[in-house]
Amino acid sequence: MLTMNNLSKVYRTHLVETHALREFSIHVEEGEFVAVTGPSGSGKTTFMNIAGLLEEHTGGSYELDGIEVSGLSDRRRSAIRNEKLGFIFQGFNLIPDLNLFDNVDVPLRYRGFNASERRRRIESALEQVGLASRRRHFPAELSGGQQQRVAIARALAGEPRILLADEPTGNLDSAMARAVMEILEGINAAGTTIIMVTHDPELAARARRNVHIIDGQVTDLSSSFAGTPVGAAVASA
Repeated sequence: MLTMNNLSKVYRTHLVETHALREFSIHVEEGEFVAVTGPSGSGKTTFMNIAGLLEEHTGGSYELDGIEVSGLSDRRRSAIRNEKLGFIFQGFNLIPDLNLFDNVDVPLRYRGFNASERRRRIESALEQVGLASRRRHFPAELSGGQQQRVAIARALAGEPRILLADEPTGNLDSAMARAVMEILEGINAAGTTIIMVTHDPELAARARRNVHIIDGQVTDLSSSFAGTPVGAAVASA
């Protein structure tokens, strides 16, 4: 579903050349839950930005859901990103003057869905994160954990194939972090692929596979994933 082979990313100025990723190779199957760990400056954010089509790589290949993204136009990259990817960040990035329903609605309006389709998606997403009854509340009326759940709902409303979560529990206490992780596990069990950057070893241990990055390279892979989509595994249990 997501394959990077010998990927490199080099940032250049007229004085300095910085290799953020080098000979970076990874394959993520549909239905996986992958935790990405590593020290600050190791290349985790660069990897996520490239995976999310927010940055272009310098060398190597990147295939997303059967599409080689190297050399695609900005317009095509944007279309693929909107169709296939969802994003959750450490900051909730909610609009304070909009209620929960309207916060989730904003990206759907940009994608041109009609009102009835937007409503269906919003109500389904808020239901999944347990906030359907609070859809008319404003962000300031919610706890940090609830605001992150709104951010998850906003990503889910786009019905992405892959959810990219960059330190999604970084601003939360341990109890709220575990609650958010349980939501992500439920989303993954329903079939959505999740790639999550985290510094929390407890949360990383709950993912189905850990990828460790140091100095722009994958240095360790541990997996209990046998190639069967999570949804299928659950169904057969």
